Amino acid sequence: MMLRKRLTGLFVLALLFAACGNKQNKENQDNQSDTVRQTSKVNDQKLKNILFFGTSLTAGYGLDPTEAYPALIQNRIDSLKMPYKVINGGLSGETSAAGKSRISWLLKQPIDVFVLELGANDGLRGLPVAQTTKNLQSIIDSVRLKYPEVKMVMAGMQVPPNMGAQYAEDFKNIFPSLARKNDMALVPFLLDKVGGVPKLNQEDGIHPTAEGDKILAENVWAVLKDVLVAK
Repeated sequence: MMLRKRLTGLFVLALLFAACGNKQNKENQDNQSDTVRQTSKVNDQKLKNILFFGTSLTAGYGLDPTEAYPALIQNRIDSLKMPYKVINGGLSGETSAAGKSRISWLLKQPIDVFVLELGANDGLRGLPVAQTTKNLQSIIDSVRLKYPEVKMVMAGMQVPPNMGAQYAEDFKNIFPSLARKNDMALVPFLLDKVGGVPKLNQEDGIHPTAEGDKILAENVWAVLKDVLVAK
């Protein structure tokens, strides 16, 4: 009789342990399912990269990095909860030739949207329009070869008329021409409403102040926002 009771007790304990084990397994499975769902959600929200590739205008010369127009665009993106991360690839003094040499290094990271702001230093130095055009096309080709699905934006530039009327006109036409040829969205003139306005430029008369960069950000955002929505 005692043996039967003892066996019965052991059997009941075994059932209890089995029940607890099944419950724990179910909880583990539920936790794993939750983890998979959460991971999937994170993957869905994986940030896409926007590379701003340009000169001191993009780098934010003379400004705090948070005041440069790419940083201001990142603030706008964050406020709208859009899944994009801005990469500021601006470099003071950059010419189109130097940019052609530098672009491959920046393309080591995934790029989903490419904003090209180069040529201003070429224009200020009076470099041949044909050569600037060739260099910019080479940069565009390199980006598209590495990332065929990339969306592209061209930031248009102009030079002062004292560079010569014909040169100024030819230089201005570089950007819309390349934008049409390469199916790029076009910011007609990056420095619109800022260029030539003393109070919006630093003492050198070339680089925008923090207030000026706010306008640059608006000029770019007016075009970029549609590219991001389409992307």
